[in-house]
Amino acid sequence: MRRALLSLPLIALIAACTTTPASQAFLVFFEPWSVKLDAQGRAAIDGAAELARKSPSSTIHVVGFADPEGSTAANIELSRLRAQLVVDELVKAGVPQARIRQSGRGPTDFAQSSLESRRVEITISGI
Repeated sequence: MRRALLSLPLIALIAACTTTPASQAFLVFFEPWSVKLDAQGRAAIDGAAELARKSPSSTIHVVGFADPEGSTAANIELSRLRAQLVVDELVKAGVPQARIRQSGRGPTDFAQSSLESRRVEITISGI
């Protein structure tokens, strides 16, 4: 019985050390073939930037996507441009460039609407 009672604090300590930090995602949507932000996109970037500034040890992942219309090469470039726009806005809002990881994934199929594919995902990890 005593051994079981002594092992409980150790189990709790191990569990506390193995938990993963939380993450939060923000989405910025775009019109077809567009790299322009609308008010909702700006609001999502502002929210992400605020959280990133409050969590200085977090990592920010910015991933751009495009819908499958058009050529693969054009959509890869479009997804990169969208991701770069979002990165530039995060940096303008005070997020250090060194904490941001960026990529453009190109065309992706959508589940409900093509708008889902025309997006940039901002994920803040380690908050």
